[in-house]
Order: sequence, then C-alpha cells, then structure tokens
Amino acid sequence: MPHRPLWRCPKCRRHFANRNQSHACGRHDLDHHFAGKSPEIRALFDEVVAAVRKIGPVGIVPEKTRIAFQVRMSFAQVTPKLKWLDGQVVLARRFEHPRFRQVQTISPRNHVHTFRLC
Repeated sequence: MPHRPLWRCPKCRRHFANRNQSHACGRHDLDHHFAGKSPEIRALFDEVVAAVRKIGPVGIVPEKTRIAFQVRMSFAQVTPKLKWLDGQVVLARRFEHPRFRQVQTISPRNHVHTFRLC
C-alpha cells in the first residue's frame, strides 16, 4: 500500500507523516549540539549515523534539544552530553536487554527504549 506524501511545515520546512502535526518549529544544525563537546562524542554520533544508515535511508533532523532519526516519522533520537550520548529508540515490541536503561510502553505497538552510549 503506497504511503501518502509527507506534509511539510510551511514555517520550518520539516516533513511529517501527518498534516499540521504539532511540533516546535525551529531551524537547528548539528554544530549546535556538539558545541563544547569532545571530538570523541561527535565521532560516536557519526558511528551511530553510519550504523543506522546501513539499515536504509534516514533523515537526520537536528532539533533544539535532540537529534532525531526520521523516515516517515521520528523513530529514534540522541542527545549529546559531555561524555556520552543519551538516546531513545521506538520499537513495535518490548525488548528487554541490559543495554536499555528503561523501556516504556506508550501504546500496544510503541515501546520507547532508553539507552546511553559512552
């Protein structure tokens, strides 16, 4: 079944699966997230991007407080910290594993898995 075209916010130009989707408009760049961070944190982020892109095409969407990974919807995000990356990935089922610091069920097919990469 073909997908509907993505809606683009006329103000910030970001794409969304749903028309008029609620969001905080803003234009941010990756440099904002890595200001004051060590080069190792940026290298770790670049490794995450490379791993995700092995699965398929993905958009990297810098937002005010996080960097989202988006196909039709944002399915994961990371937040660079001084010595690590905090992140979350949304999966269709719960996956209990020591790597995940927390797993929250927000609907029957949406489970938010929180992790930290050092």
